Amino acid sequence: MAGEPQADCLFCKIVAGEVPATIVRETENAVAFRDINPQAPTHVLVIPKVHYPDAAALAAGAPAVAADILRVAGEVAADEDVTGAGYRIVFNTGAGAGQTVFHAHAHLLGGRGFNWPPG
Repeated sequence: MAGEPQADCLFCKIVAGEVPATIVRETENAVAFRDINPQAPTHVLVIPKVHYPDAAALAAGAPAVAADILRVAGEVAADEDVTGAGYRIVFNTGAGAGQTVFHAHAHLLGGRGFNWPPG
């Protein structure tokens, strides 16, 4: 059920403390941790503590939590000192877009230049 922890979800296990992660920020609604396969000098995942399969489902089911994910991403960007040069927040939705963990999450990327359109 949406919003409820899923036993087979890696990110639910990180939220529960069952799987280790390098956490850089935690709030009532979100956990931010370093990506284990970084695509930029700063690559932090910001996830909701509630389980929704993607960003659209999160926004529909828990809009305040979705907003908090963006707020936390901005705070992490400031902590990581990437706000001046710019940073990117990416939500991949669906396997064809590169989503590999089906728990809504934002990728905060910074510390290098980015091209447009993206990859």
